Amino acid sequence: MDIVIHSSFLPHDDPDAALAFYRDTLGFEVRGDVGHNGMRWITVGPVDQPGTSIVLHPPAVDPGITEDERRTIVEMMAKGTYGGINLATKDLDATFAKLQASGADVVQEPTDQPYGVRDSAFRDPAGNLIRIQELR
Repeated sequence: MDIVIHSSFLPHDDPDAALAFYRDTLGFEVRGDVGHNGMRWITVGPVDQPGTSIVLHPPAVDPGITEDERRTIVEMMAKGTYGGINLATKDLDATFAKLQASGADVVQEPTDQPYGVRDSAFRDPAGNLIRIQELR
């Protein structure tokens, strides 16, 4: 089989804030920005990786989700326990410094983890956990 990761999905509750974070702070390019019924789906990804994207989507719009489930999703997003993604960089310290200087919500400074990686963590504007590991 020849399978690649094409896209992953993260919820957003403010498309303009999400766009500013992923485009302006992380430096991702915008590959799509689609609106429908007052909602926006924004596709972003690293400039040098055209085959890998993140789709930033409105939360809880899937058919069949109940109002209770929608409320739970919104509550989990507010606590930062709903969505997350792991990214990687060759220079974690420089990446961390840039994100910290941008005002991004720091969760963890660069740390050597006991399970063998060095990483840091931030929250995006919607509360999604963004872990950034150092490539070794």
